[in-house]
Amino acid sequence: MNEQVKELIEQFPAEISDMFRHIRRMLFDSVSREPEERLWSKMPSYYVGESFVRLIPFKDHINIEAKAAVLHKDELTGYAFTPKGMLQVYAKQDIPSKIVKQICVETLERPE
Repeated sequence: MNEQVKELIEQFPAEISDMFRHIRRMLFDSVSREPEERLWSKMPSYYVGESFVRLIPFKDHINIEAKAAVLHKDELTGYAFTPKGMLQVYAKQDIPSKIVKQICVETLERPE
């Protein structure tokens, strides 16, 4: 894990940092090329070429910013979306692993 990302994540409650690590691992496991990990405007971001997924931690949830997220809104009843189309997964919710992996693939490997 990028040292800057690691330092940022360690500032959050254990439940959120564990959740972040789990989603991050799913992202890396779902795509064929290893994403470049870096902070963009203090947000952990994962790039393959020009395409990116951002995992944005908050005190009680994580926002997943990915181009393909909004395409799966109907499958994610029970999960919130921001007005900008970011998927919000709260600490009390199960991570929709299969759909998150699909979102990562569609965003990072098939960006169009």
